[in-house]
Amino acid sequence: MKFFVGWIVAAVVCAGCSSLKPRPVDQRLALYRAHAGAPVPSFRSLGRFDSWEALGDDALAVWTRPNQAWLLELYGPCDGLEYSVAIGVTDHVGQVEAGYDEVRVSNPSPIHMPCRIRSIRPLDVTGIRQAEKAAKSANLPAH
Repeated sequence: MKFFVGWIVAAVVCAGCSSLKPRPVDQRLALYRAHAGAPVPSFRSLGRFDSWEALGDDALAVWTRPNQAWLLELYGPCDGLEYSVAIGVTDHVGQVEAGYDEVRVSNPSPIHMPCRIRSIRPLDVTGIRQAEKAAKSANLPAH
């Protein structure tokens, strides 16, 4: 009986260890945070984005131009962000403001919870690309 209990405890401990390994999305968020500038109150939006990338359920990067991107961190998790194929971001007179505007996730659920933007940080797109290129050539994760 003691052997059986010990085996279960070991299995639970080992299962917990596997969750300590960083997920690719965690590594991507760390890369973006490492290449983000100081928080800014807002950025100019033309009503569309060149692209965007979910960085977990409470952060995303949006590109307003090919060489201009922003790290948006949200107040709490945003349901469906990691799996959404489309998002919307509110703005006021062409300005997206931290603490005021929201990310809206397009998902099949009839309930759409707004996800308020906590902070906006400009991204060093060139630095991100260089880090990704270096990591790829070294065959290591980009962080």
